Amino acid sequence: MGVSPAATGLTLAATAFAVAASAFAAEIAAIPSTRDDLSAEDIARVERVTRPTDDFSAPEKFENMQGGAATSRKLVNADAFSNFSANLTFAEEETFKLGNALFRKLWVSSPSSTQASDGLGPLFNARACQSCHLKDGRGHPPTEGDASSMFLRLSRAPRTAEEQALLRDKQILNLPDPVYGGQLQDLAVPGLKSEGKVAVTYEEVPVTLGDGTVVSLRRPEYSVTDLAYGPMNVSTTLSPRVTPPMIGLGLVEQIHPADILALADPDDADGDGISGRPNVVRDAAGQLTLGRFGWKAQTASIRQQAANAFAGDIGISTPDVPNSWGECTESQTDCLAAASGVQERLGDTEAPDPVLDLVTFYSQNLAVPARRDVDDPQVLHGKDVFYSLGCGGCHTPKFVTRRDAPNKAQAFQLIWPYSDFLLHDMGVGLADWQPVGDARGSEWRTPPLWGIGLTETVNGHTFFLHDGRARNLTEAILWHGGEAEAARDGFKALSKQDREALIRFLESL
Repeated sequence: MGVSPAATGLTLAATAFAVAASAFAAEIAAIPSTRDDLSAEDIARVERVTRPTDDFSAPEKFENMQGGAATSRKLVNADAFSNFSANLTFAEEETFKLGNALFRKLWVSSPSSTQASDGLGPLFNARACQSCHLKDGRGHPPTEGDASSMFLRLSRAPRTAEEQALLRDKQILNLPDPVYGGQLQDLAVPGLKSEGKVAVTYEEVPVTLGDGTVVSLRRPEYSVTDLAYGPMNVSTTLSPRVTPPMIGLGLVEQIHPADILALADPDDADGDGISGRPNVVRDAAGQLTLGRFGWKAQTASIRQQAANAFAGDIGISTPDVPNSWGECTESQTDCLAAASGVQERLGDTEAPDPVLDLVTFYSQNLAVPARRDVDDPQVLHGKDVFYSLGCGGCHTPKFVTRRDAPNKAQAFQLIWPYSDFLLHDMGVGLADWQPVGDARGSEWRTPPLWGIGLTETVNGHTFFLHDGRARNLTEAILWHGGEAEAARDGFKALSKQDREALIRFLESL
């Protein structure tokens, strides 16, 4: 009896899925799944202090110190995200300030008399790290042509068996557009054309809550205008990304991978509808490890993140990403022929060490601000609502960092990021259909919530989610789908009093 082509296709798909699942399991096995930095006594202690609370009558112990001993207790103002970890030594404060100067440094095009600062581009998105990470905080969607804190990731489908093998082996996490590379650069040095401009239009979509309140969500549609180097590949997808806040990154880096993996439930074995998955990526040494930074958890370390941003956003080469000329592709011959900013007396890259070291240290030690109003009755009620809706299923409240962290400022700290740093299917509404490593097109890493209530104070806006489509926290919650659909529907059904309490709790973080 013959087998239909459809049945054969299903069989092959099932086999491929089984092989992929087996390979994924092997990758996970290579990552430490138990805490190797603590004694049994300390592990029991950590389990006690990180256990979810069931008492909402009063704040938990140390709840206001979101970043542990590193928490900033300085006045809340527009610089609330720019303070250094409170437990740095005096010498480390100096290192932080040097890193801050380099983070704010404006790079210029080559050749230039300012030899320590040239090398910009030739294609780029910003002249300084601070230009995208405004006040070390959250970026915003394009406004009146200004896309300085948001750019488009570009990725296409694999075309050859070799490309599929590179993806499967994690040598690359996705494939760039053959003409425009992995991200759209909307700026260029004099004499060159920028690649294009980001364009976005919005459709207003009304959503009715359980009490009859109508909330309007804006659904974005992205495109690129003024393409300067010909058409993109027909399979290239556009994924908008606003810059996330910089606070607490060093603490996140020192969460033991076992604590994150313990939260993963890829097959939803507990039946709660939430099936977080890790993104297993390669570190700078090429070893498989846990991704925890970026909107799709595609980066393993802060240093990698900084080096990639120097290369892609500013067009500056570093020891970790050498020979970077604004991500020029083979099709962009004028870009490839442009002058570089390498100075032989300073090394063979445009930003030689210690530049990358200092920027990395700065990024690792931007302090999380202390929480406000932790004992306010409305905030405590909102926290109860947060837990009862199941929001903590993805936004895990607390962790204890590694005891053996390289920097004592991040070692053995009780922190409250409200994230599990895993990938979750957020539904069709938020999907960008752009896979990145293990992250599928509808999956996103749970973003930390600490500091979210200070967004307007620091950045002057309340735009949230990966592309800033949500104009406030209510809209951000209503965009949740997929694994968060039950929590979203629960929010829609709340009374006005309970909704306001939940928002007040989030604003206290």
